[in-house]
Amino acid sequence: MTEKITRVFDCIEYQNSNYPQKEALVYKEKGKWISYSSEEFITIANQVSSALLTLGIKPNDKIAIIVPVNQPKWHFLDIGILQIGAQNVPLYATLSEKDYEYVLNHSDSKYCFIAGDDIYEKVNAVKSKTQLKEVYRIDENSKIGWNSFLELGKNKNFLSKIREIKNNISPQNIATIIYTSGTTGTPKGVMLSHENIVQNVKVTADRLDLNGYGKKTISYLPVSHVFERVSGYYCQMMGINIYFAESIELLGDNIREVKPNMIAVVPRLLEKIFDKIVDKGSKLSGMKKKLFFWALKLGEQYEPYHKNGLWYHFQLSIARKLIFGKWQDALGSNLEFMISGSAPLQPRLIRVFTAAGIPVYEGYGMTESSPGATLNDLRNNGLKIGTVGKPLKGIEIKIADDGEILMKGHCIMQGYYKRDDLTNETIKDGYLHSGDIGEIDSEGFLKITDRKKEIFKTSGGKYIAPTVIESELKKSRFIEQVMVIGEAQKMPAALIQINFDYVNEWVNRKGYKVDNLQDSNEVRSRIKQEIDVCNKDFGKWEQIKKFEITNEEWTATSGHLTPTLKMKRKIILEKHKNLYDKIYNL
Repeated sequence: MTEKITRVFDCIEYQNSNYPQKEALVYKEKGKWISYSSEEFITIANQVSSALLTLGIKPNDKIAIIVPVNQPKWHFLDIGILQIGAQNVPLYATLSEKDYEYVLNHSDSKYCFIAGDDIYEKVNAVKSKTQLKEVYRIDENSKIGWNSFLELGKNKNFLSKIREIKNNISPQNIATIIYTSGTTGTPKGVMLSHENIVQNVKVTADRLDLNGYGKKTISYLPVSHVFERVSGYYCQMMGINIYFAESIELLGDNIREVKPNMIAVVPRLLEKIFDKIVDKGSKLSGMKKKLFFWALKLGEQYEPYHKNGLWYHFQLSIARKLIFGKWQDALGSNLEFMISGSAPLQPRLIRVFTAAGIPVYEGYGMTESSPGATLNDLRNNGLKIGTVGKPLKGIEIKIADDGEILMKGHCIMQGYYKRDDLTNETIKDGYLHSGDIGEIDSEGFLKITDRKKEIFKTSGGKYIAPTVIESELKKSRFIEQVMVIGEAQKMPAALIQINFDYVNEWVNRKGYKVDNLQDSNEVRSRIKQEIDVCNKDFGKWEQIKKFEITNEEWTATSGHLTPTLKMKRKIILEKHKNLYDKIYNL
């Protein structure tokens, strides 16, 4: 029946026609969960369309949305925009005033919907330099607020007009322009069609073994990112109720309250969850502590499909009853799987969580591939830890002579908005050149080995793949973030952001007198021990000989990370040039 879904807005229509939900979208206000049904979702989306038509919006017009906390209004706006042939331009809430000016201008956005004083001030400051006709605040009831906006089309009978426009929207029409978060250079506007997105949702649904009707998920990743956004469409199509986290700080509480059946995660979040679990286990004593770390060690040896034998799985059944059951309770007790994307995930985490009865399915893709290209899952021997799975149906993947991953199929973007030059550089002979380095094994599983643009060469001519080393170093509880450096230098080194909470606790436990963690001999000595352990797994030319500790936390707000918590290497180097110079005595 999903054949009827060919445009993005068909997903919620399909849900409402086949298995209408009372709690399609649910958010929390003043301590109480408030829900919108499938039918209410469509009704309000139609009101959005009517208001936009009243404002004179036509097919192919661009509407920007900047909302810091995920909520139903984002989705009402999204469907309301798309079903009248206009295009949604979602922007991150963490962008600078300069970035907003650039993207709003470049995208030709006519209206902008925002929430929050800070965002309003930034956008309003650059409004006169753009084509924006108005900036609406969806968190207010002022003359530019949500209710005032909806009132615009209240007395107009646009339903027949909306149906007419919808009927004329082709799957090949552009649905959205998503500006890349820009780990390097100027953001590029990725044009995705309805077909790009819908086909990606369908093949993902085919790969995942989940009967979704009435089940729950938690939405907390920035919905302006394609991974979370397409996850939302997947939920609409599958009949999964979307609960919106109150904030990232309250995510744990919301998970325990909502008890979701599936969650989309990024590696940094899973690392934080794991670190908190291990931290609690470390504070146990006696037999409880021994049992905890016995179970953890057992989990780290996990292989799917009973490859470890009967004795291992007998022990695992005990570990699940005594230890891992508490992990499941902490994550709501109903999780059937977590799906991970956006950046490489440590294989150890996949082993441990899957051993604990909470499978983690890692996939691979990029904004330009709508986003999914490959995905692991437990069915049909489809899970291989250390890889990102096999290609999804209708997607071809091959490896170029230099190791670059090339992709072809229904998922590939239409191009970069107003940048034919960049489009032609990225898509050649129908293949999207990913910029990632990888290999396909004999069973057809794809393994990512590094970012093509991040591999560097030392002055001695040796190539260094930084993400592999960084992934190993981040296994240390002392290290929160790390960036391997050393291009054109005699050796690789590292800039390190320590895990401030854990290191402070360690310092207090040891009774050290420390004024500044960054310069503490005790802390530096302990970090060096962690690096020395890691170095044993790498060739001599790859080993970290020197390091420096930064004095601040790396966050999206501080500019060190993208909104999906990937490192902005160029920015980190700029911010900590003094430490770079110190390492190489410049």
